[in-house]
Amino acid sequence: MMVEKTGQPAYLQIVDELRGQIHSGALAPGTALPSIAQLCERFDVSASVVKAAISVLRTEGVVIGQQGKGVFVRETPAETAKPQTPDATAEILDQLAQTRQSLKELGDRLAALEAAVFEAPK
Repeated sequence: MMVEKTGQPAYLQIVDELRGQIHSGALAPGTALPSIAQLCERFDVSASVVKAAISVLRTEGVVIGQQGKGVFVRETPAETAKPQTPDATAEILDQLAQTRQSLKELGDRLAALEAAVFEAPK
């Protein structure tokens, strides 16, 4: 499936697709999401787009990351999740770092595009 040019950002289309698979049971609790590389290929998007989608699902409490292992469908619905633990704090900090990196990559791409379009007069 490729993201469509609907006006909805690509990362939100990926969120909708993955959320639908989770709610339908196609991605059961405890199941690992496909890797970032696999999702990039499947949706024909960059890693930063996939990371943004995963970040939204993490924020919603639908998935949880395990350092060095991957991102998994949460066993417990977010509404009944336990109070924040040091592990949850570490995950939030990891999400912030990933978001900062994605924003930096997007900023760099924007600067390069602006430089190409708005070249300084010679």
